[in-house]
Amino acid sequence: MRGEMRAPARARGPARIWVGAAAVVLATSAFVAYDVGGAPDAPRSAAFAEPVRNATVVIEQGGARKGFATKAVTVSGGGTVTVVNLDSMDHTFTSVAKGADGLPLFDVRVTAGTTATVPGIEALAAGDFAFYCKFHPGMRGVLTVAGAGGGVEPERPTFDQPLVVPPTERGADVRLEMRRALVRTMPDGPRTSMWTFDGTYPGPTIRRRGGQGTHVTVVNHLPKGAGATSTHLHGDHHAAKDDGQPTTQLVHRGQSRTYDYPLTVDGKATPGSFFWYHDHRMDRTARNNWRGLQGMFIVTDPPMKGVRLPSGARDVPLMISERSFTAGNQLTNPFADGPEMVHGSGHDEMSWTGDLAPPNDATVGDTVLVNGRAAPYLDVSATRYRLRLLNSSPFSSYNLTLSDGRPILQIGTGSGLLPRAVVRSSVLLGPAQRADVIVDFSGATGKDIVLESVPAAIGSTGDDARAASVMEFRVGERASDPSRLPSRLPSPALVSPVPKKVAKTWTFGLHQGHHGSAWTINGESFDPTRVDHRAKLGTVERWRFRNTSDVTHYVHVHAEQWRTVLRDGKAPPPWEQGLEDTWRLEPGEVVEVAARFTDYTGAFMIHCHMLDHEDHGMMSRFDVVR
Repeated sequence: MRGEMRAPARARGPARIWVGAAAVVLATSAFVAYDVGGAPDAPRSAAFAEPVRNATVVIEQGGARKGFATKAVTVSGGGTVTVVNLDSMDHTFTSVAKGADGLPLFDVRVTAGTTATVPGIEALAAGDFAFYCKFHPGMRGVLTVAGAGGGVEPERPTFDQPLVVPPTERGADVRLEMRRALVRTMPDGPRTSMWTFDGTYPGPTIRRRGGQGTHVTVVNHLPKGAGATSTHLHGDHHAAKDDGQPTTQLVHRGQSRTYDYPLTVDGKATPGSFFWYHDHRMDRTARNNWRGLQGMFIVTDPPMKGVRLPSGARDVPLMISERSFTAGNQLTNPFADGPEMVHGSGHDEMSWTGDLAPPNDATVGDTVLVNGRAAPYLDVSATRYRLRLLNSSPFSSYNLTLSDGRPILQIGTGSGLLPRAVVRSSVLLGPAQRADVIVDFSGATGKDIVLESVPAAIGSTGDDARAASVMEFRVGERASDPSRLPSRLPSPALVSPVPKKVAKTWTFGLHQGHHGSAWTINGESFDPTRVDHRAKLGTVERWRFRNTSDVTHYVHVHAEQWRTVLRDGKAPPPWEQGLEDTWRLEPGEVVEVAARFTDYTGAFMIHCHMLDHEDHGMMSRFDVVR
């Protein structure tokens, strides 16, 4: 039963948790020394010599990069924990382990320059409890409850509802009605009211062969308060008018718009790909996606001689996302309290103010969903399966692995097959990133294998991935399996030669001014009327991405499909050597990419796909011109 043995303030809470009514503003940022129970320098023997009734966790300036200053803390059973945030960014102090209701055992947001007492600590049983920051999951530590404590212990995750694969549309003319509908997200209790495409979340999966032109008509029958929408087919190559522009060619309530997707690139059929469609309305992208306006689009593989990939029921698309729910299974509204847009001049032309203004804008859900359902299971035979993995979360990244340690064979990205299959132990996906993988369940009859997200080692790529049990595979008997594990793959050709000169550098950063703050590209927040770069049709350009902020961004480029040239001056890893449209860009990183501009002129976007960052300025317009 959800809600059992939870602190009174811990209902099934919002994605942005605002706790700490007794928070105290620190007098000065010069307060950097500390002497608290359980601090890293305190001997553990001293902590056990006498009860530690009140323990303190400290976050210093630069916590997003440095982590918790107090990485190990001990408190006696029934004691309290206070978090002191000396940083200029908000953080959370969140339990990795969850209770019977599926929520973290403790979870507090600590705004910059304040302290907060953590509710729920006094109820914990004795033991070790790993903690992390939901906004910066690379920040991790361990809380030890010593001696007699309360009765609340971690609960093992259960998988109580079957995975649902969305309905499939295969025709040349697809009609999608945006409307509010009740959908099953939790295993019991009321259905969840969501904004949907055709009454399901995710919306119908569209499957079409490359070169088969497809028209998708979107009809807006959403509630009155939803406003106009814009649908973007993420990863596809199409005209600017069909790109889901953020401010123009919107679909108003009661109206419709038909998007034309030829599924061709430079006169050739689009290769087998895993795209997805979602709302792209300026300043409302995070909200509209949170509400449910998402769906998958698969460009099916052309006939490939000698390549036999799993197909039919063994070709499974998996949209991984996250939401937070009320006790009645309804979506929380993390956007109710702002931030507020303000207008200034110069760099402050468009910025945001309030408690949730950049860099403290992060929509993170408590509950992971797969194809719209919390903790689902899938019955599989002891054969090979093709899993198309999509992270459609607004903010979080996932480092996906299998609980029994069996390998994952990555055969493609969202934009096509890789030149060679890559054997991996885990696959890191940030918002909007996709991976085409094969998992062989042979020899696992009778076993339950969990798809998990696990952070990488501190300092490694992926150490900021959230920890979560995603879904379960229940392995049955062996069956006939005509598929084979491929080594070489007929991957799409990459643009070549690549120019030696960089045509455009895009720098992703944060601006904090007198009027407010904004995420920026090249020092400017988004202005849909400003053209930040012009690329000539028919030419090849080399672009450079730089991250000068303290947090990771996921850079998405519209219009074309790109090859990764360099990552921090080195050749990209094997899983980045195919076509891409979204790149992970860690603090201080530099990534270079290249593409040829073909077929279409007009306005296109480059932006961070952490949707709050996109909504709060981190988007630019480039035009393809003749």
